[in-house]
Amino acid sequence: MTSVSRSGVFLLSAAFSAVFMGTIGAISVYAGVGAETVTFYRLFIGAVLVAVYLLATRQHSKIFMWPGMKVLVTGAFLAGFVMFYILAMDYTSMANAVLVLYLAPVTASVAAHFFLGERLTSASVGLVGFALLGFAMMMEFNFNLSGRAEEAIGLAYAFCAMLCYSAFMLTNRSMDDRVHVFSRSGYQMLAGALCMLPLVLLESEVISGAQWGWLIAAGILPGFLAILLAVIALRSLPAATFGTLAYLEPITVVALAWILFDQGLNSLQLAGCALIILAGIAQALLLNRRSEAEEIPGVLADLDSTVSGES
Repeated sequence: MTSVSRSGVFLLSAAFSAVFMGTIGAISVYAGVGAETVTFYRLFIGAVLVAVYLLATRQHSKIFMWPGMKVLVTGAFLAGFVMFYILAMDYTSMANAVLVLYLAPVTASVAAHFFLGERLTSASVGLVGFALLGFAMMMEFNFNLSGRAEEAIGLAYAFCAMLCYSAFMLTNRSMDDRVHVFSRSGYQMLAGALCMLPLVLLESEVISGAQWGWLIAAGILPGFLAILLAVIALRSLPAATFGTLAYLEPITVVALAWILFDQGLNSLQLAGCALIILAGIAQALLLNRRSEAEEIPGVLADLDSTVSGES
């Protein structure tokens, strides 16, 4: 498989991860249980599905292993950004919390530039900025501060959620390949579920049969598939590219609200969706062009060795 085709696989993984992540809002509405309960089962069922797959394919060694502290800490970051996001909405509006949370891709891109050696080009910076602008357009630039003390608490929680989301992306980018991607994602989901378990036990909700169906759906779509694909993508994609494609998540949320709950989009929101999609396509084209440029020296080297061998 060429580097160009490999980059295409990772780009699709990032895009589908964002889309599957965006289904959690609709699933939560239909499930009708607390956010802590949805988050716990989303992560726990996802971890169980990874284990079932590895057992069914006789890859037991990928389960019964020590994944390393960094993997477990990343799982805590995964649970942390959801928990802090939930807490933020208790004190401030959902619009304010979401706008702060989605500063994470930008934060991760800048941090990767300084600490992981992922140099940001002017094109990458511009495309991340366009994606962020598109997201703000989708939210109709709705950032209202009332001046209340509770507002400051809510924004602080949203800021913590943003930092956890950024840390989740960066720690996955900084891991080596000694821990297999299935082991890594499974243990991250398990660690995140264990972090949420005390909150679920405190709530002690009674769950009906129909609600179980939606919780299983949460474990499959925004759990198992979304997080596994995110971990796969983050193995190779620069933080700026992954961050740009992550803005497909709010597009999915808005699209599902439009289709399922008849919540229409105005022209500003539609323009924001289009801007995010165009920024994602442009990032993909930039990555493929870079991959092609990296392939050419290798092809020339092979050609030189062949010619010298024949002579």
